[in-house]
Amino acid sequence: MKLVIMTKPTFFVEEDKILAALFDEGLESLHLYKPGSSPLYVERLLSLLPDEYYSKITVHEHYYLKNEYGLSGIHIDDVYARPPEGYRGRVGRTCRDLSLLKEARRNASYVFLGNLFDSIEIEGKKADFNMSELEEASRRGLINRHVYAMGGMTADNVRMARNLGFGGVVVCGDLWRRFDIHTQTDFKDIMAHFERLRRAVD
Repeated sequence: MKLVIMTKPTFFVEEDKILAALFDEGLESLHLYKPGSSPLYVERLLSLLPDEYYSKITVHEHYYLKNEYGLSGIHIDDVYARPPEGYRGRVGRTCRDLSLLKEARRNASYVFLGNLFDSIEIEGKKADFNMSELEEASRRGLINRHVYAMGGMTADNVRMARNLGFGGVVVCGDLWRRFDIHTQTDFKDIMAHFERLRRAVD
């Protein structure tokens, strides 16, 4: 299974150092997700990262950064929205409706399906599907190696995603809650948990 780490939706002071450390430890796929942010801040974060890691980064919004920094691809948080005019390269999509999953897969290299579980990052955001719906989607072949489980993903529910046939998992809150941006100065907890996530998907 593939492990995708998604950034926190907001910027914070130690972010570039933690991301660089995660890449140093073997992170293969980072999704740069800063909804509604200024492209200036996104560029600044990219400029603080070693350029050998750009090919492992996928950008949400500000799609021009893909070519400017040689990023892995772009991710569109919509089933139907078209890529920018003339765009060539990998396109991922987010889908939150099982009835649209086939369409989403047709128009993307891979699809994030969510929320599978209650959100960790956003209080009160519940799962979009129940287990019987997911099992039925799996049985019908809608879920395959090009579909990644997203939303409330933790090291503990990776096996469930694997059993349903997902090709990868997208982790956000379960990782970032290991670092308190107000009090912590070292990244030991976050790095240890990243290793746990890597073992879970292997």
